[in-house]
Amino acid sequence: MEILLAIVVASAVIFFGALISMGNERQRRAIDGLREQVVLWAVQDLRIKRERLARDVHVDNPLIWLNSIVTKACGYDLNIQIIEAFEEPLSLVCTSGDGISKIVFTPLSPEYLRKIKNSKHNRLVQFAGGNPLLSLPRNVKVFEISVLNGGLLFDVELPFVWKSLTGHTLDDRDRLWVFMY
Repeated sequence: MEILLAIVVASAVIFFGALISMGNERQRRAIDGLREQVVLWAVQDLRIKRERLARDVHVDNPLIWLNSIVTKACGYDLNIQIIEAFEEPLSLVCTSGDGISKIVFTPLSPEYLRKIKNSKHNRLVQFAGGNPLLSLPRNVKVFEISVLNGGLLFDVELPFVWKSLTGHTLDDRDRLWVFMY
């Protein structure tokens, strides 16, 4: 009789443990579903706010905007001044306010620039025309600026700023690389 009672109690404990485990699993899946819905809602809410802000995008002073973006990326204020803009490859050459550092902005990635420079039959290298992107020194510091470190509307404001500073248009560029030496 005691053995039968022990078996019944043990099987009841196992049965209720299995029920609790299944209930916990069901709750975990429900919570995961809610978490996923909250994330989707937050992303959609940010998209709506961003679209509303993007309609009213204007940059009063492009040079100040560019300087603030560079300050966010490198951590100190350079007080940049524009020297020259190049069309092939796209670049904007600036100098720091104290004249010590040279800063080159480009929407082209360092990997792409390496491919251009390493190409044997590339006419751009032959006719560099003083474009510093094709003759960067080894000790150059490279910073990548995107929406992550340039601000919520960086990719929307960038084409306006680039057009006003260089006179050239940017097509669907969401990153800007800064070479500083």
